[in-house]
Amino acid sequence: QVHLVESGGGLVQPGGSLRLSCAASGIFFSIDTMRWFRQAPGNQRELVATITTDLKASYADSVKGRFTISSDLAKNTVYLQMGSLKPEDTAVYYCNVDIWLREIQNAPDDYWGQGTQVTVSS
Repeated sequence: QVHLVESGGGLVQPGGSLRLSCAASGIFFSIDTMRWFRQAPGNQRELVATITTDLKASYADSVKGRFTISSDLAKNTVYLQMGSLKPEDTAVYYCNVDIWLREIQNAPDDYWGQGTQVTVSS
């Protein structure tokens, strides 16, 4: 079984920084694309950032220039460094990872972390 465990959320003042981590554990062949989503109360879940296995990153316009996604494939971990945080960044943040359970399969399996709350408030 594969598990994604997130950490790093919390309460931060506007303008502050937080770093989220998401580590994959279990038995699998390899990790593929890794993503961070967020969902604020009353809103749909939105894609925040994506990183591919060749380290190409992309971001939602709302976080571009403030957030940085990175990964450490040796540790099966993806990070989200968040800076210049705004109250509108308040949300539950979820990691999402494509994982190849076997060397040969049609498509990777899709896994989600449990979510971590980020609250930006003075």
